Amino acid sequence: MFDRLEDLLRRYEEIMNELNEPTVTANQDRFRALMKEQSDLTPIVESYREYKKAKQDAEDSLFMLESESDEEMRELLKEEHSEAKKRIQELEQELKILLLPKDPNDDKNVIVEIRAGAGGDEAALFAAEMYRLYVKYAERNRWKVETVGVDEIGIGGMKEVSFMINGKGAYSKLKYESGVHRVQRVPETESGGRIHTSTITVAVMPEVEDVDVVIDDKDIRIDVMRASGNGGQCVNTTDSAVRLTHYPTGIVVYSQTEKSQLQNKAKAFALLRAKLYDIEQQKAHDAEAELRRSQIGTGDRSEKIRTYNFPQGRVTDHRIKLTLYKIDDIMNGDIDELLDSLIAADQAAKLLKMNTQ
Repeated sequence: MFDRLEDLLRRYEEIMNELNEPTVTANQDRFRALMKEQSDLTPIVESYREYKKAKQDAEDSLFMLESESDEEMRELLKEEHSEAKKRIQELEQELKILLLPKDPNDDKNVIVEIRAGAGGDEAALFAAEMYRLYVKYAERNRWKVETVGVDEIGIGGMKEVSFMINGKGAYSKLKYESGVHRVQRVPETESGGRIHTSTITVAVMPEVEDVDVVIDDKDIRIDVMRASGNGGQCVNTTDSAVRLTHYPTGIVVYSQTEKSQLQNKAKAFALLRAKLYDIEQQKAHDAEAELRRSQIGTGDRSEKIRTYNFPQGRVTDHRIKLTLYKIDDIMNGDIDELLDSLIAADQAAKLLKMNTQ
């Protein structure tokens, strides 16, 4: 590990020297590539430099302790040595995590698709609430949300909604949300006060470029029509809605939220590319069953990942057996504790796998 860290430190210093050259901006592609590499290496290099300093501090305090006779000073040096050793252990763990293979999609924007599952109107109402949860979470991170398509019901629910979240690192956080979300509560329409259980499915896909997924024109049918639905902010009333049908897979996507047909077409193609890329990713994961099992949040889309129990005010993530009693905060977009715990569990699983190889 430390040989690799030394190599990365040397590479970082090479990049910094090149970036300090006055002619570096002459080649913009090269300049951008260097800036990206420098940004990726910075957290590793900073932690490694701190590790080396802590290591030196531990050695210095031990060396001084051997020749020190004053008891008060010896106690101080022992404390310094103990603190340095503790920091060394913390930084070793931090460096192991930083050196884990990075998901190439982590920095990408995401496309999220929420569908109402079992539970009829109550499932559609919960789908709409989950849509608002993710919009509020995006706002907390100052990410931009663009709705692609929505199928609403009259009482404020959504049978289906797809939207894009544009923000650096959005996929690294939200990829853990894919799966089945279950809600347990008394619906407003329930006169007997009985608790109902409903489900929705969430799919989180990285936004992909044209070069990542090539779509042949002959495989696509494009239909233009007037937007359907109950109106409201998400639906326009001009003949600009776009539906794409992908013949090889049977996937149909629909975009209706923009007044411009070109904008809706661009959004529809972005959603289709994400879906096709996701299919390929799922195939790759299926082929590597062991890898799939070792990763938190990238499992089967039919997996029940979380339960939202309103009467008891709790949210339980079943993958990591975490229960939080703050359902109101979570439904208002405060999901950092959930996501941070999932990331930590994912990293721990990968470290364990790496250490046993």
